[in-house]
Amino acid sequence: MIPEYKKILFATDLSASAAVVLRHVVGVARAHQASVELVHVVPDPDQAVINYVATIMGEGKLGHIEKEHREEIAAELSKKLKDFAHEELADHPEDLERIDRIEVLHGHPAPVILSEARRIGADLIVIGTHGKGRLEYTFLGSVAQRIARKTDIPLLLIPLTH
Repeated sequence: MIPEYKKILFATDLSASAAVVLRHVVGVARAHQASVELVHVVPDPDQAVINYVATIMGEGKLGHIEKEHREEIAAELSKKLKDFAHEELADHPEDLERIDRIEVLHGHPAPVILSEARRIGADLIVIGTHGKGRLEYTFLGSVAQRIARKTDIPLLLIPLTH
């Protein structure tokens, strides 16, 4: 049986090559009459940094500042994602209408992307992959690699070129 994709989750880091991935997403969405959720995940700061700042500022003040900035960052990135989609799909308004949600989430990217894909019932996840050297890839891994290892949802990886 040939798969039908009705809900596509496109996770982007908003890199310079993200437009290439968006074009692939739109092509698949068009072919399957699918809707798209555009997602960007803001990584949480390193725990050592949080502990250091909390020691200096106090946990209460840090919590307030962190919440305030998290909301501010989410609003700015949400606007940036909307602008990105409008700019890239300006000549194709029917494809712009396929994007039914834009989300800015916080946390470790791979588990957050997988959790969001499950939450919305995505039947395809699409992400771009950065070309990394073998040594860097071996030691650091990547969001794409982590998602590929853990997902049971079909995953389309688009190589990004800079």
